[in-house]
Amino acid sequence: MSTPATRDTPQSDETKQKQGGIGDRILTGIETLGNKLPEPFTLFLGLFLITGVASTIMALQNIQVAVPGSDEDLVIRGLFTGEGLTWLTTTMGANYIGFPPLVTVLPILLATGVAERTGMLSALIRKLFGSAKKWILPYAVGVVGVTASVMADAAFVVVPPLAAMVFKAAGRHPVAGLLGGFAAVGAGYSTALVPTSLDALFAGITNAVMETLPGIATTEVNPVSNYYFNIASAIVLGLLAGFITDRVLEPRMVRQDIPTEETLADGEDPSTRGDRDAEGNELSATLTKQETKGLWASLVAALFLTVLFLWAFLIPNSPWRNEEGGFLPQSPLLQSIVFIVFAYFMVLGIVYGLYVGTVTSVADIVEMMGLAIRDMLSFLVLAFILGQFVALFAWTGIGTYTAVKGAAFLESIGLTGFGAILAFIVLASLLNLLIISGSAMWTLMAAVFVPMFALIGFEPAFTQAAFRVGDSATQVITPLNPYMIVILGLLRRYEPEAGLGTLMSRLVPFVIPFWLAWAGLLAIWYFADLPLGPGAEIFLQQ
Repeated sequence: MSTPATRDTPQSDETKQKQGGIGDRILTGIETLGNKLPEPFTLFLGLFLITGVASTIMALQNIQVAVPGSDEDLVIRGLFTGEGLTWLTTTMGANYIGFPPLVTVLPILLATGVAERTGMLSALIRKLFGSAKKWILPYAVGVVGVTASVMADAAFVVVPPLAAMVFKAAGRHPVAGLLGGFAAVGAGYSTALVPTSLDALFAGITNAVMETLPGIATTEVNPVSNYYFNIASAIVLGLLAGFITDRVLEPRMVRQDIPTEETLADGEDPSTRGDRDAEGNELSATLTKQETKGLWASLVAALFLTVLFLWAFLIPNSPWRNEEGGFLPQSPLLQSIVFIVFAYFMVLGIVYGLYVGTVTSVADIVEMMGLAIRDMLSFLVLAFILGQFVALFAWTGIGTYTAVKGAAFLESIGLTGFGAILAFIVLASLLNLLIISGSAMWTLMAAVFVPMFALIGFEPAFTQAAFRVGDSATQVITPLNPYMIVILGLLRRYEPEAGLGTLMSRLVPFVIPFWLAWAGLLAIWYFADLPLGPGAEIFLQQ
């Protein structure tokens, strides 16, 4: 239970004073508006029906559009016609199973599930945190937090309490570690130092919508098409998160006399906490001898796998080379990225698990993979309607029509360069306050903007990179983020009186710097015309 001193902290008074301010009213308005939005499945079902009705009206009016690169005009087809209903009833299964992200996300998910549940990823994070010096700890938390998106949504639950733990062990304020870790995970969620399942997910959606403009010669997007940009982004955002945590957030925690000791609530089960083990004991930032051996063994296995891959790919006449003997812009090697990522996470997870005892048989691995799929059931259900929506957008021709007309409008007002990209990022940032699912929002925006920006000269990989900027920065301040409630619960262990307004006010300092730094980094890539990843350029080759 909280003490009187906890209730009477300066923070509590400050929070009460701000409750009626304009900032609070804006946040309340966003929350009210966001709560009126249906959950993603219902949202896309509604969009599917709206698209169906709109396409039918346009088809009855015999609307056509001239598509660049095509000799014939595209005629809009309607869903609620004989042809449209026949298409739907005969292709529903194919629309679902053929939803491109499923092909890439699920294999990677199976492997990361094993790496996570064997304890390898947690041990790696604890090693990176625990070995950091006191002064560099915020920056380590920032970089690791940004890269922790490899764990998908689990990063929101794992990283913040571990960061709080190592901050406290180092004599720093645990709340600063808690909130800094959450900000790094959330605001940098769309990037990482290593390829993740999110990269595969975005690439699949991007390629799916480009089928609406077959006449445009674009480079196929793969999970590493944004990799160079992602590496730079992860480093910049990670260091920036550390700087804000160190110079802004923590000093404020000290000034406000925020408690550094937490208490368990009455009847709380410690084993359900993100910073406790299965027995309810606090995790140590220092690995056990067995965990250390397991981690070293997994790294040796990764090195061996790297040597094996390099030998297979680099030998003369390697089957993973293209017909010209190289790897760019397309080759079997680039088409094998999903397998490579899968292999690394699977091998590291299994080797670690064998050493620490979390893997004793093949059955354990199968169970872990099954649990990983179980955690994705909501996405698999959502993917059904996303697949139908993307397929309908393409089949009716509305996606192409919108892209052609939108591109013409941008050209007519002179907004065709980086200014158009900035406007796109701002829109994504605003939508991110209301649509938390990255896959749902990218499906919605990609259907229009990927073809539209292709028509004004941008590669789909660049549009996808711009989306990453807008997709993450505002994620840590929207009440619609379900993990805000999780972090609020963790915060209340130190501040029982804390509310969502308290949490948001602590996280706001991360948003604008993250947005400006990331947009600035994208501007450097744009004006210097740097490659976004292997074989991935910014501008379409004319």
